[in-house]
Amino acid sequence: MKGRIHSLESFGTVDGPGTRFVVFTQGCPMRCAYCHNPDTWEVNGGTLMDAEYIIEQYKRNEPFYNGGGITVTGGEPLLQVDFLIDLFTLAKKNQIHTCIDTSGITFNPENEAYLKKLDSLMELTDLVMLDIKHIDEAHHLELTAQSNTNILKFAAYLNDKNVDMWIRHVVVPGITDEDEYLFQLGYFIGQFQNLKALDALPYHTMGENKYEKLGMEYKLHGVPAMDKDALLEKKKVIIEGIKKRRAEATSC
Repeated sequence: MKGRIHSLESFGTVDGPGTRFVVFTQGCPMRCAYCHNPDTWEVNGGTLMDAEYIIEQYKRNEPFYNGGGITVTGGEPLLQVDFLIDLFTLAKKNQIHTCIDTSGITFNPENEAYLKKLDSLMELTDLVMLDIKHIDEAHHLELTAQSNTNILKFAAYLNDKNVDMWIRHVVVPGITDEDEYLFQLGYFIGQFQNLKALDALPYHTMGENKYEKLGMEYKLHGVPAMDKDALLEKKKVIIEGIKKRRAEATSC
C-alpha cells in the first residue's frame, strides 16, 4: 500500500504534542476559503510513498521526537484510510505516538465497510486534531463548499471510541469570529469527555501569495489577519460555551 504524499516536514512544532514528524497527504474535498495549501487539493497529485519509507525518514531524527511523534495532515488524510492503517501499524510497532489532523469531512456513518476500516485506524491512533471550520451549517457551506453535518458526527464518534481529541478553529475576522457561533462551538464540544485541548488559531494572509503563483483566486483578499489580542478574547467565548455545557451536565 502506497500513499499519495504532498510533502514531509521533519520538525513540526504546532502539529500535536512535542516535536512532530509531519506527513502532508495529497487530496482534499474541502475548499476552505482560507486554505494555505491549495496545492494539496488534487487527489491524483503528490508522490507515491510506502509506510516503510516514511518510518525510515522518522527514524533518521528519532532522538529529536522525544515527547512527540508522527502527525498526518493534508490535504485530508482520511481520504487514505488504508494507507494510514499501514503507516500507524508500523508506527505502533516502533512505539511512535500517532496523530491525525483532519477536517472530518470523509466521515460516513452509513457506510459499514468504511466504519470498519475507520475503527481499525482509531485503535492505532493516539490523538485526533479535528478542525471545525464553522459550527453553523449555512456558514460552513459558504466557507468550505461542504456540509458540516458528518463532521460534527465524527466528533461524537471519536468520543464514543475514546480517542483523545483536540479541537482546532481558525478565527477569521468578519467570517468565523461572531460570538454567537463561537459560543455555540464551545457548547457543542463541551459535551465530549475526550476533549483534551482547544486551539483557536489566528487567520493569516501568508497563503495569498501562493494563490497568485498558482493562478488561483484568493477569496479572502482584503480580509486582515486576526489580531492576537482579539483572538484571546474570542477563545474565551468558546471556553464559556464549554463551561456552560459542562455545568448543565453536572446539574442533571
